[in-house]
Amino acid sequence: MRLLSVNLGRPTAVPYTDQPEGLTGIDKRPVDGPVRVSAPGPKGVGASGLAGDTVCDLRHHGGDDQAVYAFAREDLDAWERELGRTLAAGAFGENLTTTGLDVSGARIGERWLIGSEVVLEVSAGRIPCLTFQGHLGERRWVRRFTERAATGAYLRVIVPGEIRAGDAVEIVHLPDHEVTARMQFQAVTTHRELLPRMLAAGEALHPETLAAARKYLARHGE
Repeated sequence: MRLLSVNLGRPTAVPYTDQPEGLTGIDKRPVDGPVRVSAPGPKGVGASGLAGDTVCDLRHHGGDDQAVYAFAREDLDAWERELGRTLAAGAFGENLTTTGLDVSGARIGERWLIGSEVVLEVSAGRIPCLTFQGHLGERRWVRRFTERAATGAYLRVIVPGEIRAGDAVEIVHLPDHEVTARMQFQAVTTHRELLPRMLAAGEALHPETLAAARKYLARHGE
């Protein structure tokens, strides 16, 4: 298990975002050399956890619980075959392109040691948006991505430091529950009946999902 690339985005003007300035940082490209990773601060204020990376829409992206986004090269390869086009590392707006790691199947609260010092913790799957659809230029992309539910994973920064392409990834903590990034994504999108099961992940759960699960239980019971 290792990082194939570390990808950063610069603010780019596009016609498919609803940001007032028309800017997005979704077009991320691999970079050479080490990149500093640290907790960026709360959502709405903090942006990316990677130095030099841009988050333009602070309403929905960035912040401590979504500091880093990882996606598996194996899932990019599967989409390449289906779409009939090349998808470079960073094509899905991911900061980390991995190999040998089931990113969407990672458990909420699972922790990864990357290189010799950085520790990241899985918090949620990625919900697709119209900016993502515009970036890919594929019809019905939001629906197709949602149906596949190979979401990748958002991660918190537990121990800051530097990472670079080629770093080993080691799972150093595996929680004793079955709530994965994929399941969390399904619970907040297409299968809301899964919400009560999310509580097994405890405080490691993304706070918005935790609130949704508690609200669902208050309305519907067990």
